[in-house]
Amino acid sequence: MSSPNKFITTPKGVAHLAERLSRCSEVTRYDAEKHKEAWALADSFADLESSFRVLLDEEFPKLTQGILTPSDMYDLLLDIGEEFRHSLYHILDQQKFYKYLVPETRSAT
Repeated sequence: MSSPNKFITTPKGVAHLAERLSRCSEVTRYDAEKHKEAWALADSFADLESSFRVLLDEEFPKLTQGILTPSDMYDLLLDIGEEFRHSLYHILDQQKFYKYLVPETRSAT
């Protein structure tokens, strides 16, 4: 199956983005032992692009067409929730650069 992404479409594209991000000292300051922040960000951005495309190109159109049964609507809402969960992982957990988005009082999940 090919990537639905339009910008970060291949592992090589992730690698190129990671290399560019690694030139930014504000990114690399989060590096630690095996964690390379540029790679974490590049991978996160690729996965986020994919999730956003699924939401925008597939799931939101189904949500607004008005032809779903209540049961199908519920299943779609759960699918949308899974895309949100996946996005939250990449925004809140995989990388460190955007940790400032999370309130200090956020409970562990």
